[in-house]
Amino acid sequence: MDNLQDNKLKFFLSLMINEWINDIQTFLQFSNEFKTSSINLRTNITFAISLINATIKLPSGIDSFEELSNALKKDISFTVFKNTNKRKLQLLKYISEREDGDTSKFISNFRQLCYNAEINDIDEQKKYIIQSLISNSYFLSEFFKRKDKINSTNELIKEFEEIAMDESNLVRNGSIVALKHVATGKYLSSISGLRYTTGSKSQLVFVSNYDSNALWNITFSSGKELASYTDTNIYLQHKSSSYFLENYNRDYKSPVTQHKEVSCKRNISYTSYTQWKFNNSKLENYQGCLKSNDILNLRNYDQQVFLRSHDFQFTIGNDTFQEVVCHNERLGGNDEVLVHRAYQAELKFYIIAFIINTIQSVSRSNSDAIAIFRDSEIPITRFFHFRKE
Repeated sequence: MDNLQDNKLKFFLSLMINEWINDIQTFLQFSNEFKTSSINLRTNITFAISLINATIKLPSGIDSFEELSNALKKDISFTVFKNTNKRKLQLLKYISEREDGDTSKFISNFRQLCYNAEINDIDEQKKYIIQSLISNSYFLSEFFKRKDKINSTNELIKEFEEIAMDESNLVRNGSIVALKHVATGKYLSSISGLRYTTGSKSQLVFVSNYDSNALWNITFSSGKELASYTDTNIYLQHKSSSYFLENYNRDYKSPVTQHKEVSCKRNISYTSYTQWKFNNSKLENYQGCLKSNDILNLRNYDQQVFLRSHDFQFTIGNDTFQEVVCHNERLGGNDEVLVHRAYQAELKFYIIAFIINTIQSVSRSNSDAIAIFRDSEIPITRFFHFRKE
């Protein structure tokens, strides 16, 4: 019997009543003391009752574990236990991994609290979930869209997890992104200080392999945290040079195909020719928010022309570049870009590579190396600070 004390089988209402009774029955079965005859059953009931805290008063004449369970549930202590778990449910708040939360722990805690409080009604469970999402407007909005089709706890958890995954892929105001040209697999890029030799002679834009030159800071015209497909325009600021992607309103021609030139320029006032409208190329009239891996068409807000790349190439010195243009022709595969949100590990890798390459290219004194960092217009402190996306 002392083993029961050591294994914490003594009943103090810290466990659910049904769980406790199951533990007792399992213990008796494995210790060869659990028998099905009426005499031995009575002995087992008496044994179980002896483990209950003396402060809990039970009626006489309990002849089965079911009667014991029902009697325990009538005690005021069990009412307090259930209500305590309901109050914990009312205070439960969902915090995503982006804010150092843990979705799996939240779900586990939610299910255990519902179980302890004997909340089996799915509509009541949904109310508690909604209450936990009050501070997360995106999650709350998405859950309301789905809640009417949820008919079980498993469906509730499934929909919750799908929304959590969608939320983790949202592109937020100030995120660092890369834009992949779907047709060629290359990324929208620019190089600080490298300019066209024709047209505007501004900083050139091209598509190339994924490296630090393909990273862009994305901001939203609405100033909101998320970008809606229906009412938000975007700005794309090249990470390395701090220049903005633009289609200037003068009639500058691209180097090869003589479409409208796309370039990068310094922009202090967020002008209309650096503003871009986006639509989902795969889902017509899509009204959600911009997410990583969405496939887009980008249209310049000022000129109403679409961004495109293709296989045409041009050279500057000894280097060859794949052309990026704007056009007002019919849309096709060459006009699709996939937006990819860069994560901390990627940013660290490319920034470290940038630092190493810059230092290696300098054969002068340390003061000259620092001058190059200064002239690059990227504060050195920015290399060592990363915001969670």
